[in-house]
Amino acid sequence: MSSNSGIQIPSRLPLLLTHEGVLLPGSTMRISVETARNMHLVKNRLLKGTSLKSTIIGVIPNTRDPEYDTEDLPTLHSIGTAGLAVQVVGSNWPKPHYTLLITGLCRFRVAQLLKEGPFPLAEVEQLDKLEQYTSPDEMSEAPGPDGELGELSQRFYQAAVQLVGMLDMSVPVVAKLRRLLDSLPRETLPDVLASMIHTSNKEKLQVLDAVSLEERFKKTLPLLTRQIEGLKLLQKTRKPRLDDDKRVLAVRKGGVLPGRQFSLDEEGDDEDGDDTAVLERKVKGANMPEPALRVCLKELKRLKKMPQSMPEYALTRNYLDLMVELPWSKSTTDCLDIRAARVLLDSDHYAMEKLKRRVLEYLAVRQLKSTLKGPILCFVGPPGVGKTSVGRSIARTLGREFHRIALGGVCDQSDIRGHRRTYVGSMPGRIINGLKTVGVNNPVFLLDEVDKLGKSLQGDPASALLEVLDPEQNHSFTDHYLNVAFDLSQVLFIATANSTATIPPALLDRMEVLQVQGYTQEEKVEIAHRHLIPHQLEQHGLTPQQLQIPQDTTQDIISKYTREAGVRSLERKIGAICRAVAVKVAEGHNVTKSEAAPAESVPQGAEHGEGKRGRRAEEPDGVSADMAAPPDMPIVIDHIALKDILGPHVFEMEVSERLTLPGVAVGLAWTPLGGEIMFVEASRMEGEGQLTLTGQLGDVMKESAHLAMSWLRSNAKTYQLTNLVGGSDPLEGTDIHLHFPAGAVTKDGPSAGVTMVTVLASLFSGRLVRSDVAMTGEITLRGLVLPVGGIKDKVLAAHRAGVKRVIIPKRNEKDLEEIPANVRKELDFVTASNLDEVLNAAFDGGFPGMSNPLTLPHIVSKL
Repeated sequence: MSSNSGIQIPSRLPLLLTHEGVLLPGSTMRISVETARNMHLVKNRLLKGTSLKSTIIGVIPNTRDPEYDTEDLPTLHSIGTAGLAVQVVGSNWPKPHYTLLITGLCRFRVAQLLKEGPFPLAEVEQLDKLEQYTSPDEMSEAPGPDGELGELSQRFYQAAVQLVGMLDMSVPVVAKLRRLLDSLPRETLPDVLASMIHTSNKEKLQVLDAVSLEERFKKTLPLLTRQIEGLKLLQKTRKPRLDDDKRVLAVRKGGVLPGRQFSLDEEGDDEDGDDTAVLERKVKGANMPEPALRVCLKELKRLKKMPQSMPEYALTRNYLDLMVELPWSKSTTDCLDIRAARVLLDSDHYAMEKLKRRVLEYLAVRQLKSTLKGPILCFVGPPGVGKTSVGRSIARTLGREFHRIALGGVCDQSDIRGHRRTYVGSMPGRIINGLKTVGVNNPVFLLDEVDKLGKSLQGDPASALLEVLDPEQNHSFTDHYLNVAFDLSQVLFIATANSTATIPPALLDRMEVLQVQGYTQEEKVEIAHRHLIPHQLEQHGLTPQQLQIPQDTTQDIISKYTREAGVRSLERKIGAICRAVAVKVAEGHNVTKSEAAPAESVPQGAEHGEGKRGRRAEEPDGVSADMAAPPDMPIVIDHIALKDILGPHVFEMEVSERLTLPGVAVGLAWTPLGGEIMFVEASRMEGEGQLTLTGQLGDVMKESAHLAMSWLRSNAKTYQLTNLVGGSDPLEGTDIHLHFPAGAVTKDGPSAGVTMVTVLASLFSGRLVRSDVAMTGEITLRGLVLPVGGIKDKVLAAHRAGVKRVIIPKRNEKDLEEIPANVRKELDFVTASNLDEVLNAAFDGGFPGMSNPLTLPHIVSKL
């Protein structure tokens, strides 16, 4: 501004009291407005005013503690700063408040307080004579101050230039400040620099109170000198010592002080300051594809120009670190010895022949073609059958790295594809992060519980997996964080699921589904003695010389304490036995160290054989009864010890006990946990011909019940079925109640149709269904039996329950080839194509009304 111009502030100003700092002329400050008095000022003056004068307010520093602020107006500081409200921002969170951006204009003195509410209003006297300030264009012509003031002004200017010179000139703010030193009038420098350097509010208040320019220079110059000395000390402490065996790299232009250097080891220790040269060598040595290399070099160029103080510096550096750590060209060599792979798979897992055969096929093809893409396999089966462990075994067989990704409950597609780097806290997805973890580009990835993916507002992760699990697309998988393509074609993906029903069809179509069925009792015995028992002995610090579990005991555990498709419950029961034996062994060690306990201290139950089971068979019976000596080894678990440890039997063979009345039959059901037997009960009473269904049934099962009822009514005369009063219509004057026990479990599906027909036929005829028969199959209104799924799981469930005859649809006869030979030998399979054959096989001696009731339908002989 010219010398004959100036800024005249209004003689009356509203006062804004602030606790947050001291606003000096020529500086800009953000002030938070929360008190009621200041809120009224903003609403009534700044927001409603239309003229320029309405945006000029007086800012008074409030020295009172804000915690003790009251409604009474505090004693006002006599000097304040007139400021121009440049910006007003309001918010309601966490409570209503405003944020003001105010630029200081000049000092004023409070002459008289005119009013206190709703906000203070005062008559003020302008102190800074703004007309004495010279413009930059006239500075060369205007004479500077003389005498002591001129000397102070020159010293202050030189100190300011020295201070700015010690800062990093590549930072835009620092370069702008250096230009301002030459363009601003000398009179404004004390206020501007005092607001920028590190000073306390008390020191700034002293600068504000310095009305005369000479006093202002004297107050500010020591603060400037102190800041310069602090920077010199900082440079001195950060300057490294130069050793003969180390080379010195000049610091790049960035957010550090000029002249600062870092020593770096010859090996490239990137833990010291400036390691962009080391990072550049890593980028060029990562053997990444050309598109990824171009992106990294571009980001590296940006990083060199970026000061370390910028938030984007850390984001860019983390991105480059990830890019150089990814295994773009690192891979492991597959072990293609098929014989060794077969031996390793057989030693790790018993049974599972289909899965082992598929792995060997992959190895054989890899021998013939080295560039084979990794297959996308999906193991589907009940829990506890070893789907996850067989994936780990496959990785060990191939000699590859293994990485498991748990997908259960994942509902954000960013978990698969990653977040874009524009977001705060962005990170790569689980696929890229897994590759970084294993360090090779051809690992075995296990996508666990792929059927339990969720969906939310953050996207559908199942849809994000479509690109990952598509062999035609995953050679250029693009993670949102990387934003460059990565080749996943050499990764062997193995997904696991309990059921395919919840997997989207598009995702299921991209995977090769391999069914992993439940184990037979004989297979469970082998698995227990080959894997589970040795593992539990090791986990509990026991040895085979201390504990032995015979095969008969293992069979009792399987049949009477567990009923599952897998072996998890079996392993838990074996662990309970090991813990009980560990107590005995520990007590034995304590007794050996001290004298033998008296006879009264023998644990309760020892006289019933418990002590005998802890001794060798050839020892006399009275040894353990006389004194509590340590048990001789090994401790053999028999059926009595089993009951003492695990308690009463959990499962009993109750099939024959529950089929003692007409109207009861056994059906077979499939669940994600494996096959199950299902009892179906029916009763009738006088009524109006209504059919009641209970047991939490689905719509399909309810329709099957109505189908069964309609077929029996249409064939009542043929099968000599009557109602309660002897009529030919089974529903005339009769209500039927059909119940499926275990009512807390939801049931649905068409496979219970033949069981419902058999139950109702038994109820209406008064004949008992054979107690050793279980059945499954869908029915039609014309009496045909249609095929169903899950035959192997259902047959294994019937075998576990002690059933001897299984009725299945004729068209499911091909599924019997998957059933183990030992199970087929113990069961009679009846294949039926219509309901006549089902009823003929379900009742002893056939069913009345059949043309040849004593001739069984197609019976598949025991193989």
